[in-house]
This record gives sequence, structure tokens and C-alpha cells, in this order.
Amino acid sequence: MQSIPVDTARLGVLRCAIAPEAKISNPDTQEVKKDRDGNTVYTVAVTVRQDRRRISVIEIAVPGEPKGIDEGQIVKVTGLVAFAWAMGDRHGVSFRADAITPAPGLTAPAAPKNGGGA
Repeated sequence: MQSIPVDTARLGVLRCAIAPEAKISNPDTQEVKKDRDGNTVYTVAVTVRQDRRRISVIEIAVPGEPKGIDEGQIVKVTGLVAFAWAMGDRHGVSFRADAITPAPGLTAPAAPKNGGGA
């Protein structure tokens, strides 16, 4: 499987769509996936919107639990690589990063406290 480095500076705004979740390697036993160093692998769904185009959602695997990441928050992704994969007649692209952190100086939008009604 060939890894392809991704220039995150060209992706536009990266925003957390689904907060970090431990990746399950075996759904039957609920075994959590670990990397080569024994760290739990987490996935974070991130929205990507480049140059006013349609929003895409990518799921990024990262070693260790990303701290301080909330849904809706703008994030910084470090060391992002894409992997093209194929299994039989199925194929796709998966993503892995060294780290996902809150973007400096930016916070998640405040959620309405009472359902947003006036």
C-alpha cells in the first residue's frame, strides 16, 4: 500500500464533524485497534471544504487519543497521508495522521443552551 503525503494547507478549513472514537478492529469482540507501538488508534471525522466547493467528510486515523477536540471545532491535522486500498472488488482511500489538534486561537462554536429557540 503506497502512502501519499497530503498538503493540508491546500485543503481549506478542516473542521471536526465527529469527535474522536477508538477504532474497533474486531466488531464481534469489540477489540480496540492498536498501532505498532501499542497506542490505541482513534478516528476523527473531519469536514474539508476547499475553494467554496462542496463539503467532503474524511475519516482520519490517529495514534493516541486527540485531546481537546470537539464537534464543530476547527482543527489542525499534522502529517496527513492517504492510502489507496483494494480488497477484492472493493476499493477506496483511507487517511492517517500523526496528530489532530485544536487550531490555534480558534474554538468550537457555542451550542445553544435551550435548543436555540427564542
